[in-house]
Amino acid sequence: MSKSLVIVESPTKIRTLKKYLGSDFEIAATVGHIKDLPVKELGISIEEGFKAKYTTIQGKEKVIRSLKTAAANIDDIYLAPDPDREGEAIAFHTAEVLKKKGRRFYRVLFHELTENAIRSAVASPQELDKHKFESQQARRILDRLVGYQISPVLWKKVQRGLSAGRVQSVAVRIICERERQIQAFEPEEYWIITAELEAETPPVFLAKLTKENNKKLRIPDEQASQAILKALKGACFRVEKVVKKTQRRNPLPPFTTSKLQQEAIRRLGFSVKKTMSVAQQLYEGLEMGPGEPVGLITYMRTDSTRIAQEAILEARELILEQFGKEYVPAKPHVFKNKKKVQDAHEAIRPTSVFRRPKKIAQFLSKDQLALYELIWKRFVACQMERAVLDQTSVEISANAYIFQATGSVLRFPGFMALYVSTNEGQGKSRDTETLPPLSEQMVLKCHKVDPKQHFTQPPPRFSEASLVKELEENGIGRPSTYVSILSTIRGKGYVELIKGYFRPTELGFIVNDLLIEGFPDILNVDFTAQMEDRLDKIEEGETNAIAVLEGFYGSFKKDLERAEEQMQGVKGKGLSVDLRCPKCNKPLRIKVGKNGPFLACSGYPACTFTGNYSRNEKGAIVMDQSSSDEESGETCEKCGSPMVQKQGRFGPFLACSAYPACKNTRPLGGKTVFKAESTGVKCPEEGCPGELVSRRSRRGKVFYGCSRYPACTFAVWDKPVPQACPECGFPFVVEHTTKKDGPHLKCSKKECTYKELLKDSSINGS
Repeated sequence: MSKSLVIVESPTKIRTLKKYLGSDFEIAATVGHIKDLPVKELGISIEEGFKAKYTTIQGKEKVIRSLKTAAANIDDIYLAPDPDREGEAIAFHTAEVLKKKGRRFYRVLFHELTENAIRSAVASPQELDKHKFESQQARRILDRLVGYQISPVLWKKVQRGLSAGRVQSVAVRIICERERQIQAFEPEEYWIITAELEAETPPVFLAKLTKENNKKLRIPDEQASQAILKALKGACFRVEKVVKKTQRRNPLPPFTTSKLQQEAIRRLGFSVKKTMSVAQQLYEGLEMGPGEPVGLITYMRTDSTRIAQEAILEARELILEQFGKEYVPAKPHVFKNKKKVQDAHEAIRPTSVFRRPKKIAQFLSKDQLALYELIWKRFVACQMERAVLDQTSVEISANAYIFQATGSVLRFPGFMALYVSTNEGQGKSRDTETLPPLSEQMVLKCHKVDPKQHFTQPPPRFSEASLVKELEENGIGRPSTYVSILSTIRGKGYVELIKGYFRPTELGFIVNDLLIEGFPDILNVDFTAQMEDRLDKIEEGETNAIAVLEGFYGSFKKDLERAEEQMQGVKGKGLSVDLRCPKCNKPLRIKVGKNGPFLACSGYPACTFTGNYSRNEKGAIVMDQSSSDEESGETCEKCGSPMVQKQGRFGPFLACSAYPACKNTRPLGGKTVFKAESTGVKCPEEGCPGELVSRRSRRGKVFYGCSRYPACTFAVWDKPVPQACPECGFPFVVEHTTKKDGPHLKCSKKECTYKELLKDSSINGS
């Protein structure tokens, strides 16, 4: 019998597949995509119906040669990249490079890497999914059109090297709009009054004042609070109403990608990128003993809550064994998907619930075990009986006022015996008290009445978890894109993640405002969500990819032409700002240089004033006090013009007043200034507010040290990159190059083994 060839996406799956498929199959891997649009050109012929020009990705020539060698004498090839749109594109491109007369190609979908799933998939292969491939290709073309055609406008209007993306720019807009809501927020004072009460039996409990004369009460200030306290003096506190009811609480569905990311952030402190990296490891297979690799979870990119029937039956069997029959519901819980959900994959679940976390803990790393346990508990809990709570609500009168207290007792834990979510309406409310036995007309003893001042709070900034939730609820992106969206907007310098929350940078505000002005559709949340729906319909075969692209490009081209002519820019004239030059009193304008945005006098070249600025808590621009240029009393050695002292991002220096005709600069000591560049990476030393910038050693070698030197002496040789290590969570990784691996990212902690080969950077819309 002749052999067959199975081609997967990741080489880490090879050993697992070899174990279950045996000697009749050869296994090879593409190691991700092998073809893509060219880096240095648009690569799309709009006139030929948006025909895409795919080329071999640099560095993948060796992979393609090895695939051809593996397929040399084989007629049956099973294409088994990941079961999503990207995987379908890899399958199509692989079939294209291996196409040969008489050779047959089959599509195999591994939703989980277990023996039964692998053998079943290979035994019943499918045809390549043309619609899914066209959907992926349409997304790639849309992202390329936006990225490669808007970005040059930003280069012209703002600064070279900037980029825009069809989805990333909308994510930046969401963050910018939330920041402006915070800046515009005006806090309002209010007071809360609580009474500490005692019944005939313990415990003492608290009740909150809610009504006056049976009308909802709001206490605006201390004066109103004191008036109420005066009216309550000597009042009789009497129980007026006791309402008891039984509440049944249903378990949550098993994880989708976004819900897993959100819960892993809140409960485990994982970043979105780390969550998906660890989940990939659990899916692709881990050693459960000598020569026994096994996939522990189903495919981790899904927005469906569907569960296979055999998995439900297995979960019910485990629940009966571990918890007892009262925890097994009469009928299995079935969770309906939301509208517009792609149902190609199940929810994320263990491949077998009988691989209990404690049982396999010895084979897993700390992070793998933590994430597996989270997935395992959520899935098992979703098939457990509902929880039952006895809830009591009490109204207590005191003169004309009504106080309220609520309490609950867990009568039957049900699924809560195993799993309670951190942020989905499952835990004890802050307003819930443990109440003593109470009956109507019971008189209570009041120990004290306590007034407290409060202020309304602005909407919170987005964390990774809440931003993913916002994107999902608005239909922005899909499960496979959340990681790239979050990493791209940080990597481009448009937002910062400060103490776990996103804030726009000044550059982010500027670019966002210009893009909204020039491309209102592209930056529109609803428009972007509608485009995601159209891509879904292409995959489902309900609409034509070319029609979608033509419909998009018609209006986009008009916006592009208008923006090139009419969009404001920070080059040349600059952006208007309500500040005056401290030297000549002419209006100041915002411009962008190598070190970021700055203020410049509109009277240039007659006035060469420049200065740094910041925004106050209300978003208003405030000029730094150290910005004024000072006469130095020295002359330029190149042109003879006066030298002035300027305050740069990295400290004071001397600059020729004839700039830009003469660009001579020097430090106050006399040597030419080495232009330090920011890396966007915060100094990792505890409590240090500095950031890592490029510096030069005495021998001229570039290194990266804290901007607060000599107060802080932290330094590294390799260039820091503003992304956390996905293995150990260290705040940044570094770019490193060796003869063996070439350029790659690695963790700056010596004890961490994280390494990731660098691909050619390109502008894209993710």
